[in-house]
Amino acid sequence: MAERTVQLVLHYDGAEFSGWQRQPDQRTVQGVLEEALERLVCERVAATGSGRTDAGVHARGQAVGVRVPERWTVQKLRRALNAVLPSDVWVASAAEMKHEFHARYSALSRRYSYYVGTDDGAHSPFRGRYELAFGQPLDRGALDAAAAHVEGEHCFQAFAVLGTAPPGDEHRCHVTHARWQPRSGGVVFEIAANRFLHHMVRFLVGTMLDIASSRRPLTDMSRLLNANTNEDTSAPAAAHALFLDSVTYPRELYLEDA
Repeated sequence: MAERTVQLVLHYDGAEFSGWQRQPDQRTVQGVLEEALERLVCERVAATGSGRTDAGVHARGQAVGVRVPERWTVQKLRRALNAVLPSDVWVASAAEMKHEFHARYSALSRRYSYYVGTDDGAHSPFRGRYELAFGQPLDRGALDAAAAHVEGEHCFQAFAVLGTAPPGDEHRCHVTHARWQPRSGGVVFEIAANRFLHHMVRFLVGTMLDIASSRRPLTDMSRLLNANTNEDTSAPAAAHALFLDSVTYPRELYLEDA
């Protein structure tokens, strides 16, 4: 049967999900999406994500690759999925791709953001679901200086869960953008890289927040970027304030947008 290769871009609220990857007896984004696809297509359809977001992490740009029977145009598939998916998942867009497209391995870069609230209003239930209520002043100069260390190509083994990469992997990532930006009620950390290790953004944020609140010196950033263990890295920041914003692919892999 002829198949169509489609990239879906998902928005989801991660609060009620046990992460992206399908797990037995757990509600996951991949599981919910594959169930919706099977309901529509009447056969099992594998949904391959650009990466695995952890439990509680949100997305407004998770890219997913699926192969469906050719009768499903991208427009028809997007409309049908949004009609049957639960309210905490939405297909923002769909694009027809060349057959060699792979949601994970074809990606050129990924972009994340992490939201920190520094005012009293950050404790509101209307904000606390999507940002970290830090509750104390932050030194913006120290935040900016710490983020400046992150840009470029480094070994991020100290900012990753042990065993996050295969044996022999050097844990090197090329970070093209790492900036703290002011926003109403707090700050947001924006980061883009060719790859991310497990918990990498959360470890970075946790360490930078400790630096900006005088719990550890700025010199720790350069030292940790040369370390081969996470034993001296700050605890990872909470998952609920992290968003996967976008994934970038080579333009030549696209056939049609919807």
